[in-house]
Amino acid sequence: MYRTHSNGELRIENVGQEVTLAGWVQKTRDKGFMIWVDLRDRYGITQLIFDADRSSKEMVEEAKTLGREFVIQVKGEVIERVSKNKNIPTGAIEILVKELTVLNKSLVPPFTIEDETDGGDELRMKYRYLDIRRNPVKNNLIFRSKVAIETRKYLSDEGFIEVETPVLIKSTPEGARDFVVPSRMNEGQFYALPQSPQTFKQLLMVGGLDKYFQIVKCFRDEDLRADRQPEFTQIDCEMAFVEQEDILNTFEGLTRHLLKEINGVEVAKFPRMTYEEAMKKYGNDKPDIRFGMEFGELNEVAQHKDFGVFNNAELVVGIAVPGGNAYTRKEIDKLIEWIKRPQIGALGMVYVRCNEDGTYKSSVDKFYNQEDLAKWAEVTGAKPGDLICVLSGNADKVRGQLSALRMELATRLGLRKPNEFAPLWVIDFPLLEWDEETQRYHAMHHPFTSPKPEDMHLLDTDPGKVRANAYDMVLNGNEIGGGSIRIHDKKTQALMFDHLGFTPEQAKEQFGFLMNAFEYGAPPHGGLAFGLDRLVAILGGQETIRDFIAFPKNNSGRDIMIDAPSKIDDEQLKELCLKLDLKNK
Repeated sequence: MYRTHSNGELRIENVGQEVTLAGWVQKTRDKGFMIWVDLRDRYGITQLIFDADRSSKEMVEEAKTLGREFVIQVKGEVIERVSKNKNIPTGAIEILVKELTVLNKSLVPPFTIEDETDGGDELRMKYRYLDIRRNPVKNNLIFRSKVAIETRKYLSDEGFIEVETPVLIKSTPEGARDFVVPSRMNEGQFYALPQSPQTFKQLLMVGGLDKYFQIVKCFRDEDLRADRQPEFTQIDCEMAFVEQEDILNTFEGLTRHLLKEINGVEVAKFPRMTYEEAMKKYGNDKPDIRFGMEFGELNEVAQHKDFGVFNNAELVVGIAVPGGNAYTRKEIDKLIEWIKRPQIGALGMVYVRCNEDGTYKSSVDKFYNQEDLAKWAEVTGAKPGDLICVLSGNADKVRGQLSALRMELATRLGLRKPNEFAPLWVIDFPLLEWDEETQRYHAMHHPFTSPKPEDMHLLDTDPGKVRANAYDMVLNGNEIGGGSIRIHDKKTQALMFDHLGFTPEQAKEQFGFLMNAFEYGAPPHGGLAFGLDRLVAILGGQETIRDFIAFPKNNSGRDIMIDAPSKIDDEQLKELCLKLDLKNK
């Protein structure tokens, strides 16, 4: 056998045993007549000692040829270390090596295989198989596995059945762009890779499976960012004969289970907040509620003087920054420059210092007196020592700008603590949103989301006010999951397609299979999908998903390790009935 123990296993009670170990050379220390080697595998590090007196001179000379990342096997005796290392579990022992076998030599790695490495992102992604040997990446992947296992355990115990759905499906016009796959046997026709298994899981409910789940790969051809990849993984779930409350309770249970089993955290409350309330209080539909700084709308107390900037604004809104009065004028000016960046787009910011003696000093003292500013403090909840930051303008834009400022300030103030978890349900989303470019309504979630029953009458008269029977799970300011109660009858689904601009012919061509299924006794049903990559990252105390994926793409959507996407040869193109003219590109 290659090994009797792992490199993280041996302890002081193993002294005197003959063992066989295998792994990678982490580092060597050469004292001439004696050499120490740190041997690493997935489980830890064990120190080896090659001693000219106790082993042999030949053994020491052979050990001197070992380089970093050589794969070796050793046989020897477990002995007690003279100088113990309290930083590693095996630090009380070492192996007096009697036999050494080099299983494979290694080139010098392009970066150090250490927790703190000298390799940049692109270099480490090119040699990802080496990067995985580093503890931070290795531990993230082990952590991801644990989350997936605990998820399966919980859902299985709740009676869910795991079902695999197709990967080669039909392209649909709604949502993000599809990745398409040409069919060799059907000339000029294409499959699409699924953006989600949405219609299939609904069909499983029609099929009577009642409770379905799948940890499934999904694909979207869209621009990338830190928390987005062209291929990603969902915990995809659907349930029949349920209302919204049933689904919220079930997946509160899953989230509680994961927080307890993975992080050792007990969460008692899952507050619920309507979309309208979230936008009004926090400026976005996935608010981080680990800290305050709720929005205070100031129109009534700020638009009665001669300050035209406020008087001409649709919305005047502010937040109280705890302890912000300590900021210098230079620091506040930098904050104003930060929100003026194109990514944020604010034109400026008014601020008010809340002094410890109860007085106020603002950047608009010419227009507002102490009584006015005291009302601003009351509306925003500002206390002595705080700073009030105020933005104004178009309501939708200014809420988004102030939301970005709120999150930036919370990060700077250390209020977004990764070991604190604050889940939240956001409910009652708009069913439809108007797109100025296409001049029509689009589904805010997807075309199969059911309207709130009490809003059905508005579909024909005021569709923009119809609320969806939809819900998002938010954790620490990140949307980790979302779902809805689905439409389960043909008439309502046809009405929904009509409001989304589908002709009856287009609806039949794209979704006829689903409409037909609804005519054969479709039960009421609904579901939810968690983004596994994002969920794992947040449970792991981070927000960037890339290091929790074994082989991620870079910010251009490329896998630089295997050089994909790449060209295919002319013969393959011919078989697929494709012709690419790239001469003028």
